[in-house]
Amino acid sequence: MSVVANGPHARLAELGLELPEVVPPVASYLPAVQSGQHVYVSGQLPMADGKLLATGKVGAGVSADQAKQLAQRCALNALAAIDSLVGLENVVKVVKLTGFVASAPGFTGQPAVINGASDLFGTVFGEAGRHARSAVGVAELPLDAPVEVEVIVEVS
Repeated sequence: MSVVANGPHARLAELGLELPEVVPPVASYLPAVQSGQHVYVSGQLPMADGKLLATGKVGAGVSADQAKQLAQRCALNALAAIDSLVGLENVVKVVKLTGFVASAPGFTGQPAVINGASDLFGTVFGEAGRHARSAVGVAELPLDAPVEVEVIVEVS
């Protein structure tokens, strides 16, 4: 596949990032599904090489800065799922990002954590990467992950 100048693959390369293999589902679902002009990406955990990069609660054992990097990894895994299904070059708009942060009691910095994902989408897609968003604190996530990100994109 050729890299389009200033396309999403080129922007990832400029950041020193490459798309990982699509993370296999940990239960009964698909990594991403297309319906009409939209791709719905299942919740992505901060996995690399088949392993979680960290476990635990943000604000107790996992710092907010570390969690922000983990959210970026979740977003990178989401991009891999999109690319494998329809190709990143076909993304017209990142529509909605939902981020879940396994939060220690009293931790209220969920928006800053999920900026790790939002900032990556903005860098990769420019104006088309600006999106609606929710950043939600939760008690537990699958496999004791600190962060999970799901995304909806519009495609051509």
